[in-house]
Amino acid sequence: MCYFSFFSSLSIAQPALSGGIDTAYMRSRFNKIEQQITMRDGVKLFTSIYVPKNLDKKAPILLSRTPYSVAPYGTDKYKPFVGPSPLFSTGDYIVVYQDVRGRYMSEGDFVAVRPYKPNKKKKEIDETTDTYDTVDWLVKHIDGNNGKVGTWGISAPGFYATMTAIDAHPAVKAVSPQAPVTDWFMGDDRHHNGAFFLMGTFAFLSYYGAPRPEPTTESSRNTIPYGTPDGYDFYKKLGPLKNANERYFKGENAIWNQMMDNESYNEFWQERAVVPHLKDIKPAVLTVGGWFDQEDLYGPFKTFAGIEDNSPKSPNHLVVGPWIHGSWTRGLGNYLGNIVFEKETAPYYREQIEKRFFDQYLLEGEDAQLAKATIFETGSNQWKKYGAWPPQESVEKNIYLQANGKLSFDVPVEKDSFDEYESDPKNPVPYTSEIRILRGSDYMYEDQRFAARRPDVLVYESDPLEEDVTISGDVWANLFVATSGTDADYVVKLIDVYPDDAPNNSPINRNTQMGGFQLLIRGEVMRAKFRKSFSEPEAMVPNKVEEVGFDMQDAAHCFKKGHKIMVQVQSTWFPLVDINPQRFVNIYQADESDFQKASHRIFHDAQHPSHLKVRMVETN
Repeated sequence: MCYFSFFSSLSIAQPALSGGIDTAYMRSRFNKIEQQITMRDGVKLFTSIYVPKNLDKKAPILLSRTPYSVAPYGTDKYKPFVGPSPLFSTGDYIVVYQDVRGRYMSEGDFVAVRPYKPNKKKKEIDETTDTYDTVDWLVKHIDGNNGKVGTWGISAPGFYATMTAIDAHPAVKAVSPQAPVTDWFMGDDRHHNGAFFLMGTFAFLSYYGAPRPEPTTESSRNTIPYGTPDGYDFYKKLGPLKNANERYFKGENAIWNQMMDNESYNEFWQERAVVPHLKDIKPAVLTVGGWFDQEDLYGPFKTFAGIEDNSPKSPNHLVVGPWIHGSWTRGLGNYLGNIVFEKETAPYYREQIEKRFFDQYLLEGEDAQLAKATIFETGSNQWKKYGAWPPQESVEKNIYLQANGKLSFDVPVEKDSFDEYESDPKNPVPYTSEIRILRGSDYMYEDQRFAARRPDVLVYESDPLEEDVTISGDVWANLFVATSGTDADYVVKLIDVYPDDAPNNSPINRNTQMGGFQLLIRGEVMRAKFRKSFSEPEAMVPNKVEEVGFDMQDAAHCFKKGHKIMVQVQSTWFPLVDINPQRFVNIYQADESDFQKASHRIFHDAQHPSHLKVRMVETN
């Protein structure tokens, strides 16, 4: 990561560095304090505090609480920069990091996505009380602070930032949850619409769920002996999910055990859902997400909407750019893979949005003049500012699957029209054309031609567009299906198909053939047993036509004139998502004998008009 460019316009004497700000610079500008801060129940949380030297005026505090370590440890060891970006390392801010309860050097027991307790007794705790107690100590004990506190965090730290805004300490004036974990069952990280995200969860929990008997500065390591670079092959050989515990975790991974013990959206998951508690939010909020976030695309939209729906007392803003998980903190953000965005989107966010947001509320800086929603529209590669999200000017439209692989905005008129494919658990559709053992992020913007050529993937394509078609808002799939089994997964992909004469302008490989490129705009999965209720799964009736509707999450994309819109439908997405046995069983306890082939029909007739619901806006 190169951060030098962010400081090139600042009057800071520092050496030209290829790797960013060196620790010598940080030592010259900050004193570092390490403190165990006592919570209301007596547990002490390890806190690393960077206080600017030679303050000419009182400074606000920026706080980030993390389960991923405040390293480096030791008052003589410094981070290369502090704050959400190097822009905060000039000495205007006191920056604080804290190991959350039960992680690294903090005492207590760790609970992943610890539930919020709305009616706590005096010494009962949750993440809101730990934050409150931390902030209270900081403003009372750190010399030179101005009594104002801001918080931020990405991913799991984004969850802790969100919790800061609930029952907020009066000193907390600005909060920025970035790619925040918000609901591990419905759409973030671990599950999407009830379907288990196998590849990412297995790798992540192999260290994140490992026991920590006592405080330590050492990180748990992923010690899984994969024995191959090929994840597709590894997870096929793994077989049913219960084999993971028997072969690798040996019952010692507490979070994995929790996943396996709670197959449906029961009380365990419901009490961990953040959105119902986003009420009476008083700090200003800046929620951030990326369109190509492989982990937490769901969280930013649901967090923003949850606050918005409950009429916050302070400003509530949303920013979404063309980024993978957390990539707005680094680099230029001008391309991903073969897709060029024509703008340096990440520096724009850091300089014109994030820094100005915190300066406004914590330093009494100029009004950042942020729109309610600042959205980068892919395809047209333009920043758009809206007074609401989804945009008030957007209109709902349906894109219908048609006979003969067609796709259009016209309602189907055929009778008894459907397409059929067989899904074989022993030969699942790969989620990527790459050979890789870890999930990565490339699949979020990968050419989908590798999948379109499989017989167990249905493809529907529009005619070349005669004018631009722009969508902004939630995408919703409504399929009418019938299966020979009693359960099924349905994966739907919304794709932008480039013209055959599209230029080869890939920034990473000029020889990449962009003609006919199938850019994944949004892909999502639905576990059909949850089609009526995520809490009470219900078997499919073999060969009965049923409607399966599901949230595909948001998108803002312009399908340019001459491009085509494509929809792909399949029943496996492996090993990104675990394999559905296609038999109504508890999948986390399933045996090899429970897995079966199944035939699937996708209907597209007048009585059963399968479609995607999108929100369209007029193209400027």
